[in-house]
Amino acid sequence: MVVVSLCYHLALGSSMATKPFITMAEQPTAPDLYVDRSTFHRGSSSFSSSSGRRDLVFVVNPRGANGKTAKEWKKLVPYLRTRLGEHYNICESLTSGPCHAIDITREAIREGADAVIAVGGDGTFHEVVNGFFWAGKPIVNNDGEARKSTALGIIPLGTGSDFARTFGWNNNPFEAVDRIAKGLRTRIDVGVVNEDNGENHYFANVADIHLSAKAGFYAARYKKFGNLCYVIGALQGFMGHQNRDFKIKVDDGEWELYPQVTALCIGNAKYFGGGMKIVPNADPSNGSLEVVILQDFKWYDFILNLHKIYNGTHLTVKNVTSKRLVISLKIILCLAFHFVFHFSLSTSVLCWRLVEVKVKKL
Repeated sequence: MVVVSLCYHLALGSSMATKPFITMAEQPTAPDLYVDRSTFHRGSSSFSSSSGRRDLVFVVNPRGANGKTAKEWKKLVPYLRTRLGEHYNICESLTSGPCHAIDITREAIREGADAVIAVGGDGTFHEVVNGFFWAGKPIVNNDGEARKSTALGIIPLGTGSDFARTFGWNNNPFEAVDRIAKGLRTRIDVGVVNEDNGENHYFANVADIHLSAKAGFYAARYKKFGNLCYVIGALQGFMGHQNRDFKIKVDDGEWELYPQVTALCIGNAKYFGGGMKIVPNADPSNGSLEVVILQDFKWYDFILNLHKIYNGTHLTVKNVTSKRLVISLKIILCLAFHFVFHFSLSTSVLCWRLVEVKVKKL
């Protein structure tokens, strides 16, 4: 059984003024931080600052968008220095592979960084979000001062960059730097997926199960086609795909049977798949998650309704259901044998996981 719940909030750097949200947690034990600050200034690789200047840690995925992220990042650096260098220590850390951004983020928070900014697509952003947590709890800096809570930021330079779309932000990295320079924060919700093996996975955008998760996996093979890679990935996912019966329990309600489920998407934000408005009623700051369930879809149903999925009007389509949850969503895949299915927490899957679902008959 998979359990999805809304559990935490993060402070997101944005242009909306609000009171910063503060959390307390136990100190984690994280690997040493790999960081390259030579691009900006000389000095220690520690994020601690004795000058009183605050540290901004930019977690850069140089392989993002088929290598485009690294090129665009180099163009952005001079403007970054101009807008932020006077008041902040600018720390650059390049990821070396899957899940590295998680380790970088955890160490940056421990060292008291003012903000950790994901530079890349939704996969990098997703890893940074997970880096804010350890052993099921939020992380704070080494001295435990909650008043120095680390904020989350984003410079969308990836293939999809779907999380930013919910806020009406485009993919202009210079505008993203301007938002960061304002230094304002807003609170966003974070969902958590609890697996039977005790592992927790966190998401700020969209978590999806079954076909849509497979589509994200296959899309990684077609990054050279830009956002079209997600459509290609979905069509490939339909090859050999079998719809499954799900039993679902929302909050404290009763168990309900949903036969022939093609895809199930849990949205804290609205978009995935390079601009598909899959969860149009989601709001990352309203204290709830939205669930959209597609049943008995064939590949031609996907093509015929693709324009509605992009503009968010697909909730009126036959066999599409939407629900809201504020506590938890419990899911059982109904089969007479053990079955392993794909579970993805972001549209650009860097930490691909397999979830083993307990067998329960109806």
